[in-house]
Amino acid sequence: MRKQMLSSTRLHSLVVAATLIFALPTAFAEGPVTVEPAAAGFTTAGLARIDAYLKNEVAGNKIPGAVMMIQRHGKTVYFSTFGVRDPGTKQPMTSDSIFRIYSMSKPITTVAAMMLVEEGKLQLDDPLSKYIPAFANVKVGVEKDEDGTMVLHTVPAKRPITIQDLMRHTSGITYGFFGEGLVKKAYVDAHLFSGDVDNAEFAERIAKLPLAYQPGTTWDYSHSVDILGRVIEVVSGKSLYQFEKERLLDPLGMKDTAFYVTDPAKKSLVAEPFPNDRTIGNDAVMNDPREVQKWESGGGGMVSTIGDYARFAQMVLNGGTLGGRRYLSPKTVAYMGSNHIGPGSGVTPGPYYLPGPGFGFGLGFAVRTEAGVSPAEGSVGEMNWSGAGGTTFWVDPKEDMFVVFMAQTVSQRGRLRVALKNIVYGAFEK
Repeated sequence: MRKQMLSSTRLHSLVVAATLIFALPTAFAEGPVTVEPAAAGFTTAGLARIDAYLKNEVAGNKIPGAVMMIQRHGKTVYFSTFGVRDPGTKQPMTSDSIFRIYSMSKPITTVAAMMLVEEGKLQLDDPLSKYIPAFANVKVGVEKDEDGTMVLHTVPAKRPITIQDLMRHTSGITYGFFGEGLVKKAYVDAHLFSGDVDNAEFAERIAKLPLAYQPGTTWDYSHSVDILGRVIEVVSGKSLYQFEKERLLDPLGMKDTAFYVTDPAKKSLVAEPFPNDRTIGNDAVMNDPREVQKWESGGGGMVSTIGDYARFAQMVLNGGTLGGRRYLSPKTVAYMGSNHIGPGSGVTPGPYYLPGPGFGFGLGFAVRTEAGVSPAEGSVGEMNWSGAGGTTFWVDPKEDMFVVFMAQTVSQRGRLRVALKNIVYGAFEK
């Protein structure tokens, strides 16, 4: 009976995966096809543990639903959907469901910026103020105890913020939606998201706030990639979405990846969390991507489908190419996947170091630097990042594999990422 159940589960996953690929003919133009687990170095029983784990998560009302894909050696070895897309309507999760990917926008924006670097239109050591003059005289916040009360003072930045700083989160810019401190409080008090601001105005608002650290000294998660998105606009003369759509999204076939869902026929495809699982942090809750605004957040504003993001992940895994078209050189992709905050960089991890133990950070991605240390299995050289709404992906060049997981859950996201990684690597046969 158990063997029959495993075979039935795998058959369902393979049929769904085949349907996904055939429905999206440009998704994997280089010819990936669905294969049995053994053909890609996995055990059937090992991959069935993913099904068991996620079905249990849904049955226990820990997550509404999810969708997950594993691709190795250019072939889809695992794809399955779970639960419902929307706990309110009870619509089932489907392969075309649209997710808020939040910070999984960052690798896309960084790849777009590196395309400009390759063209000589942008340099990593350029000062940010070359493109956004408001950042010419930024100040760094310093907390001082004055008669038992912490007061925020500012001092001049010792060096300019660079484009590289934006890509590796060493600009000194921060986020206000998590953590403590007077600089973070200043971000919350500034009401950065009030009104219908565009990228230019948002950058001006950030430039008026103190930095949390001296530029180039500390890894601190931040609005840096939002500002990088504005740099792309200044350099290209186009909106961030227009540039990414023309140069990256459309050529890759990422037809449902954007900043907002504008097609009326697709608005019902937006995946939703449980009603009580929408709070991201101090001043942020999950947005509604069906409500179009001017702001195009390069650091956290995109929506996507699993098929779309799989195209992007495969392009990165391929060293910058997909379907016979090159987006970045393999040297550029390898450079982005190198540790840019390691020894000799002068950078130290801040108190909220999200890459975690055993990981450094490259340009747009966390990069694994040690085989151990982390509570999650993996390979040295892995590139990954995740979204606040519950999505995650990783590219493992050593194993010629990528994994994309999509769900909308704030409260369960960290636990799921570690567990799924361990289950995936535990399913390896060779």
